[in-house]
Amino acid sequence: MKTELFYLACVAAFTALLWVPYVLNRFVAWGIPDTVGYPDHPKPVAPWAERLKKAHANAVENLVVFATLVLVANALGITGGAVASAAMVYFWSRVVHALAYAFKVPWLRTLAFIGGFGAQMCVAWLILAR
Repeated sequence: MKTELFYLACVAAFTALLWVPYVLNRFVAWGIPDTVGYPDHPKPVAPWAERLKKAHANAVENLVVFATLVLVANALGITGGAVASAAMVYFWSRVVHALAYAFKVPWLRTLAFIGGFGAQMCVAWLILAR
């Protein structure tokens, strides 16, 4: 498997799993019936869980861009080297972003987001400069 496709799969799997901790926190805060139902006045959840939910939404939004760029690059035969490195940087940037968001680490969260954006733009540049 090409490195960039491996990291794309890792990003997709990581994004798919990000909901688990904040939903488990809802089980604790709301109880199972309210978590699977539609409570009129839900109890507050832990602040880290609210932040992780936002990080998850951000990860989903950015996965659309990243996946499209990696798959277009792959279809055009632009593989290895810079694309592989960008994919690895993107994955680790998203991991750091989610953790920094959940644990309320202000500058690190922003730097991780910029790292992921830079990785996306690197792949876009390689495609568009071709």
